[in-house]
Amino acid sequence: MRLIVIVLTVFLFVGCGSSKKSLTGKKIRNQELIDKATYRANLNKEAAKSGKKLYKNTETLEATSKLSVTSDVIRAYIMRYKDVAKTNMRKHGIPASITLAQGVLESGSGQGTLSRNANNHFGIKCHDWTGDSVRHTDDAPDECFRKYSDPEESYKDHSIFLTSRGRYSDLFKLDKSDYKGWAKGLRKAGYATDPKYPDKLISLIERYELYNFDSEVLGNKYNTSAIDKAISGDAVVTSSYHKVVAGDTLYSISKRYNITVSELQNLNNLSDNSISTGQLLKIN
Repeated sequence: MRLIVIVLTVFLFVGCGSSKKSLTGKKIRNQELIDKATYRANLNKEAAKSGKKLYKNTETLEATSKLSVTSDVIRAYIMRYKDVAKTNMRKHGIPASITLAQGVLESGSGQGTLSRNANNHFGIKCHDWTGDSVRHTDDAPDECFRKYSDPEESYKDHSIFLTSRGRYSDLFKLDKSDYKGWAKGLRKAGYATDPKYPDKLISLIERYELYNFDSEVLGNKYNTSAIDKAISGDAVVTSSYHKVVAGDTLYSISKRYNITVSELQNLNNLSDNSISTGQLLKIN
C-alpha cells in the first residue's frame, strides 16, 4: 500500500511540473501554451483515425502562426467578427475590410496559437503593455505578446494601437474605401516585416469581398478621388452610383441595390454583362 501511494505521488508531481511551458519549452508561471507543431500533429492524428482528408479546400495563412484552414473556417470567422470590425471602423476610422483581413491572417482565422491561448488576433507585441502577456516565437525566440480577456478586446486594442502611434498617421489621410492603400501603408509603416503582407491582405479582401463591410459603414456612398472627380466632371458622386470592385458582377450589384440586371443594363447603356473594376454604374 505504501508503495502504491509513493508511485501515485511521484506521478502527480511529475505531471504538474511539466505542464507549464512556453512555446520554446521553457517553464513559465501561470501560463500554458500549445506550440503550433503539436497542434497540427494532433489534428493529423485525429484525421488519420477518422480516415478523412484533413486539408480539403484549404489555404495557408501565415503571420504569427502558419496554419492551413478551410474556406468555411475563414467565412465563419468573418461572420463572427464583422460587426466588431464595423463598429471599430465607425469609432476609429480603420476600414473594416483591413481589420478583418488582418484578423484572418494574423490569427489563422482564430485557430492560431496566440488567438487560442491569448485572444491576440493581430499579433501585437507587448511594447509598453502593462497587462497580461504570453511568450511566443515570431521574429525572435520567446517574444512578448499581449494577452486579452476576449477577442473583442483584441479588436479594440488593434484600433487604439494604430490610432495612437505616429508612424501610422499617414494611413488616416487615405480614403476609407482605399483598402489597397491601407494594406500597402501598413507594411510601409512597419506593421509587418513580410514583403508580401499587402498582397496577402488584398487577396483576402477581394476573395471574400470584405470591402462590402466598408461600404455598409460608409452608407454605400462613393468617396471621389482626384481622378474620379475628373471622370465625373468634378461633380460629387453620391449613393446614386456604385463603383465596381474586384469580384462584382451585374447580378451581385443588382441584388445589393434591389434592382434587376436588366434595369442596371438600361441605366448604364450596357449591351451585355461585361463590367470592369473602377467603373461607375448608375443604380437609380
